[in-house]
Amino acid sequence: MARGPENRGGGGEGGERRGRRDRNGPQSAEERADGDIVEKLVHINRVAATVKGGRRFSFAALMVVGDQKGRVGFGHGKAREVPEAIRKATEEAKKTMIRVPLRESRTLHHDGAGRHGAGKVILRSAPAGTGVIAGGPMRAVLETLGVQDVVGKSTGSSNPYNMVRATFDALKRQASPRQIAGKRGKKVSDIIGRRADGAAADTAEA
Repeated sequence: MARGPENRGGGGEGGERRGRRDRNGPQSAEERADGDIVEKLVHINRVAATVKGGRRFSFAALMVVGDQKGRVGFGHGKAREVPEAIRKATEEAKKTMIRVPLRESRTLHHDGAGRHGAGKVILRSAPAGTGVIAGGPMRAVLETLGVQDVVGKSTGSSNPYNMVRATFDALKRQASPRQIAGKRGKKVSDIIGRRADGAAADTAEA
């Protein structure tokens, strides 16, 4: 008797047990290096599509890649096997990398917030020695970006896809003093000088 698609997909008690391991196992980001690019597996999930002969199972992977020098990207891939899903997600992530300006190559230039759907995140620049204070998908994005000192907090959904996209939304809003000076037609020293004078004034008032 021919076996149906539901049997080939790993149905039954054994298949369910394997599915639970696949969903819960890789929650902690797996990391590997490909040349100068660092790849991290953020989340993998087993999904099912209902077809004529039954249910067809496949795996969906969420990957984050970066050069740890200010460039980072994320991608989503789906395939019948886990390695193929990871490969597709990695290729998409490398094609969609963005550049984020970093201060002293270790932290963000200023605080920022990002949002995607129900996901909301807050990112704050931090002094040297603070480290990366963030959890889950946010940590994976910030570490592959190359940030060494930052404080991140998620105030919305814990869905990894929404959290990653919200983090990217916050990173896209980052601007360096050089970029701000170019938009305003001023010198970088004018922008930085005003910020320093404002900080000194606040200290004096306190």
